[in-house]
Order: sequence, then C-alpha cells, then structure tokens
Amino acid sequence: MARTFIPIEQSAGLESPPESEEKLVATMPRIERLPSVPQVTSYQGQSRRRSHGLEKRLVEELYRRIGSPAVQLALWDGTIIGEHVRPVGRVVLCEPRGLRRLLVNRELGFCEAYVANDLIVEGDLVEILTELNRSVARSEKHGWKPRLPRWLWSQRTLAESKENVHRHYDIGNDFYQLWLDPQLVYSCAYYKTPTTTLNDAQRFKLDHVCRKLRLKPGETVVEAGCGWGALALHMARHYGVTVRAFNLSREQLDFARSRARSEQLSDRVEFIEDDYRNIAATCDAFVSVGMLEHVGPENYRGLGQLIGRILAHDGRGLIHTIGRNFAKRLDPWTLKYIFPGAYVPCLREMMDLFEQTDFSVIDVENLRLHYAKTCSDWLERFENTIDSVQRMFDERFVRMWRLYLAASTAAFLNGDLQLFQVVFARATKNDLPWTRQDWYA
Repeated sequence: MARTFIPIEQSAGLESPPESEEKLVATMPRIERLPSVPQVTSYQGQSRRRSHGLEKRLVEELYRRIGSPAVQLALWDGTIIGEHVRPVGRVVLCEPRGLRRLLVNRELGFCEAYVANDLIVEGDLVEILTELNRSVARSEKHGWKPRLPRWLWSQRTLAESKENVHRHYDIGNDFYQLWLDPQLVYSCAYYKTPTTTLNDAQRFKLDHVCRKLRLKPGETVVEAGCGWGALALHMARHYGVTVRAFNLSREQLDFARSRARSEQLSDRVEFIEDDYRNIAATCDAFVSVGMLEHVGPENYRGLGQLIGRILAHDGRGLIHTIGRNFAKRLDPWTLKYIFPGAYVPCLREMMDLFEQTDFSVIDVENLRLHYAKTCSDWLERFENTIDSVQRMFDERFVRMWRLYLAASTAAFLNGDLQLFQVVFARATKNDLPWTRQDWYA
C-alpha cells in the first residue's frame, strides 16, 4: 500500500584542503538531459484547447519579468515564448490551470504545477532551474534587500518544533536509506577531490567537524540535532569523547540507538529525545549540524545563552548550517511542503548567537559548492531508486522530492544558498593554535 506523505538539512583523515571547488561542479550528474529541445507542435494527451491571445500576452509578460531567461516557455497548444533565445531547455505548461498557478504565485505555482504534472520540463532539470533562478536574480539585482523584522516569525513552541521535525524526518528510515550514504548523513558532505564518492565525502565531513572542534579523549560533547547519529558515534569511536545527542525525531533516534548498541558505543553515546531548549548538561564542546535551520531567528539569542550556560570556560563550539548572503525568507513551496517553519540565516543574523554571550568567532568556512555536489549526488541516487520510492509513496511524492533535490542543487550552484561552518569559543580562550594546519594534517 502506498504511504501518505504529509507535506512540509556527518573517518578517514584529511590530509589537505579539497581541490579547486570549480572542479566539483563539472562532476555533477545531469538529470533529465535531452540532446536538444525539439520543436513543439502540440502535447498529445494534455489540454486540446487553443490558447487565447490574452494568455499568450500574460506568459510573455511573465517571461519578461523573470528576466527573459535562456529557457523557452511553451503553452499546451504548441505556442512558444522565448524563440529568440538559444535555450538550455523548455518549460511546458500542459494545462491552462498550470498558467493560473503561475499567475497567482510564481514560485509556489511553478512547483505545484510541476508536482501535479500540469507543467513538464524538457532538458536538464537542474540546469533549467539554475538558469531560471539566475535570471530572476539578475532582474532583481538592483532591488531593495530589506532587513526583515522579527515580527515576521512567530515564537516556535516545543510542540510546533516536534511536529515540523515529524513531517520531514519521520516518513520512514527505509526511504532515506535508499539514497543517503550508509550512515544516513543528511547534511553537506566534504569532497577532497571532484571524484570523491558521497560515502567517503560524508566520512571526511565528520572528521572535518571533529578536527575543527579539536576534540580530546575524555572530553564531553553536547550535540543539538543529531539526525541518525553518525557524528555522535564518530566522535565517540575515533576521538574518545562522551556524547549526549539530542533530537526530536523518534525514527532517527531508534536508528541511532540501534547503531550504538551494535557498535558497543552505548556507554559513550546517549541519544536523548528532547528539544535543544531543555539541554542542561555541561560540556567541553558544543556542536550542531543542520539544526539551526529549524530554530528560527527569534530563538538565536536564547540558543546562544543556552550554549553560554553549558559550555566549559575553555570550551569550543561549531554551528553548521545552510545560510544566505542576506536576510530572506525561504520560498513558499519549501515552507509549505518540505520544511515547514524553517529559516536559513545570513551571517549577520547568526551573530545573535554569539554577541550576547561574549563568544569569539574563530573561523567561518563556506562549503557552498560542496553542498551543491552533495545534493547532486543525492538526486542521482534518488533517480536510481524511483521504482522503490513510487511503491512506498506515489508519483506525486516522486516529483516533489525530485524537484526539492534539483532545486536545492540549483540554489547552491547559483549562490542563493550558502553552507556556513562557524567555529567559536570563549573570548578569553588564548590557547588556540596559531594556524589551521592541524585541521588538514
């Protein structure tokens, strides 16, 4: 029986920094690639009604407003907008209702029409989304980038946070096992070379985080938002630390606890089903990978104060999060169907975590292209398991997650999204190494 999906971001040593990140892009697989965009006459099996002159003018105006991208738009009767461009692909509105969706809300309508199959893409999906996003960004380049007021976000209750986590992460471990790496690391990997495999890149990321924290045997670590437990288990096994890891996802915790038992690490790693706001245990190091996106900017100061209470006087911390270059809300489709309640911060907003508690920022690294390649690898693996996914859920679910992974890849490629790793410590911590060489030794 198909499941019902309720709509809604961790061994081997690092010897040197990764090769040129530009090479990472060249190794990304291309999805839905066509050798060329064919001439459109009509779309059999779709709407047989001819488009009206007004409909064509509306689409032409829409095309102009998004910057006249190198992507053709086609209506259900074969009418083409953008014939003058050399396209990277074509977006086809198969039904008049797809056009209505776009006119009501451009971003939300495009995605909902794609999922409903009222809109199809001819060409490489990631390449087309990247071109569309870049074109929109160019058309809005000189627009005002406002400082978003805090009243735009409601205070997230513990119950709301738990429900938001449930709607994305508790849809079945067997689903995520189809396309994530064996450890189920659902965050940005770290590619030493363009040919590094996803499995190796995720192990490299776990080690990269541990080296940045400069963990020592016998220390205690608190991890907020531990996913399926890969980082907590890695820290205990390879660095000799004791970890208390917090999470709200029951399915993720079941998997993590099972791994801890099978790998005889239960005495060094405790997986706790609780909200980060209830953390009270003191620690030598604090780490959070992929949780800040679910915290909300209205809670950053509170999180910073919590870290200030629990971190030892000579403690260190690391926050790993998707981010932006400037304050901006997530697109409405992602908030509605993929990550309800999510928000990705710019660095200025993240400073609310540190300034109130007198933490010093030690290092900021941006792994944007590493996340583009991570999402691209996930998308390729997802495409290779389509039959299994469809048996678990349905065709709409397949299209939704294909779009989510492809759009994420495009967003990192065009710079709409960033990936920040921020290392911080007490302002009086003076025993830090002079260089970062130990991170790559």
